[in-house]
Amino acid sequence: MIGQAIADGLLTGGILALGAIGYSLCAHMLKFANFAHAEMLTWGAYLAFAVVAFLPAGPAIGPFSFGWPLLVAIVVSCVGTGLIAVAADALVFSKLRKRRASSLTLVFASFGIALILRNLVLFVWGADAHYYSQELQISLEVLPNVRLMPDQVLVLVLTVALVVALHLFLKFSRIGVAMRSMAENPALSQVCGIDIAKVVRWTWMLSGALAAIAGVFAGLTVQIRPEMGFNMLLALFTAAILGGTGSLFGAVAGGLIVGLAESLSALVIPTGYKAAVPFGLLLIILYLRPQGLFSRSARV
Repeated sequence: MIGQAIADGLLTGGILALGAIGYSLCAHMLKFANFAHAEMLTWGAYLAFAVVAFLPAGPAIGPFSFGWPLLVAIVVSCVGTGLIAVAADALVFSKLRKRRASSLTLVFASFGIALILRNLVLFVWGADAHYYSQELQISLEVLPNVRLMPDQVLVLVLTVALVVALHLFLKFSRIGVAMRSMAENPALSQVCGIDIAKVVRWTWMLSGALAAIAGVFAGLTVQIRPEMGFNMLLALFTAAILGGTGSLFGAVAGGLIVGLAESLSALVIPTGYKAAVPFGLLLIILYLRPQGLFSRSARV
């Protein structure tokens, strides 16, 4: 049972890590906690669902439950969710920044955007649960007494690949270097000729795209529901804070720690209390090390 719980925790942690990286990017670059980020996960999942429903059904790819339409849907969802994030910044956050609004004002504004996005999902798709596919899968025994669905194995592999690709992008691309420079010293970056507005747009696009992928992965392994992002909100924040805001690999480690803690806690406490585990971890880390466990890691 412990082995299976660890495997399930790693799967949950990988999804949380992708969402936490997107949140951490915005928090480190723009200096405020964006509570609307969790709703971006929901929108990413639903945009992919809309594309899959629109495209003609195709045969499943190998042992997986989905076909090529979902692969197309992920790309469309990343672009669409990124544009939603950019639009939210252009319509709300950028105007507040120009007025030199405080970080607390930006946080309250993000609450309002989150409510709008969540209710739009309910208005368009309703409150019922949805699935990307009705195909049944047979779990695979990947280790003794540890079984995973093929979709879950793919999610874990893709999560690792995405984290590595994002690290290389931030470290070696011109936009990535500009983002890291702005995060450390916006004023100096502007003096050096970096287009701050362009960097901010890229930050929102990347944050939205990562949220979309996390939402699709969550929907693929469980189900798509309007409250899925909201239910993950505390776990996402805990993962980002636990790892250290602005730390790429810290966010990954934080996501894995939270995922494992939630999964392993089900062995000793009733599953109904599992949602309280991230809250407990958040209180502990804020008391013992509020800057995060990996605050000295390479920053995003």
